Amino acid sequence: MEGWQRAFVLHGRPYSETSLLLDLFTEDEGRVRVLAKGARARRSPLKGCLQPFTPLLVRWGGRGEVKTLRNAEPVSLALPLTGVMLYSGLYVNELLARVLEHETNFSALFFDYLHCLQQLAALSSSPEPALRRFELALLGYLGYGVDFLHCAGSGEPVTDTMTYRYREEKGFIASLIVDQRSFTGYELRALAARDFPDVQTLRAAKRFTRMALKPYLGGKPLKSRELFQKSAVLRPRTPPVAKES
Repeated sequence: MEGWQRAFVLHGRPYSETSLLLDLFTEDEGRVRVLAKGARARRSPLKGCLQPFTPLLVRWGGRGEVKTLRNAEPVSLALPLTGVMLYSGLYVNELLARVLEHETNFSALFFDYLHCLQQLAALSSSPEPALRRFELALLGYLGYGVDFLHCAGSGEPVTDTMTYRYREEKGFIASLIVDQRSFTGYELRALAARDFPDVQTLRAAKRFTRMALKPYLGGKPLKSRELFQKSAVLRPRTPPVAKES
């Protein structure tokens, strides 16, 4: 199938009366912006399939920054994301749409993304481990190299009970200062392995990835995070069970 690529829709918005402007994450060319002409028309064969989390095969043409979508076919049904997992998937999509350069190959990251979505679709508990693993993978592909396993000052392997403070462009240096940039050796080894066996390591991973992604995201807040926070406020709470007298 020459010219076809596997892809997912990261984000879409209406364009003119019947078209869609889409950000795609593709296997071979990374993030690509395409115009899907007539995709919103009543009888369009594309109607309904150009949605986030639906595995697609796509073809496009054109030489400008915005390409023209020629064909799109769903490979399967959309991955079933609901509730917290849906907001987590929207967060991952927004992250990619914000930090990836246009038309830059991230083929290995494409499969990390697919694996993350599959994990979210299969989970019934917290999405946090899957999100932290994906964020760390993304940072690696963006060139954010950091040695979690050695003290940047001495070169010695980190020790579980020692505290290390992160310094940009240098790494983790043994320090007695304990603040938001400080991590234990135990937490750093978990980050290196992308394996989070407890709440402590998960919290440390979230703290580190937020800090590391901030320069790529700038000061503009993530809409998906705001939506999740609003939904948490509006979500009905389970009423307390009345105690027997």
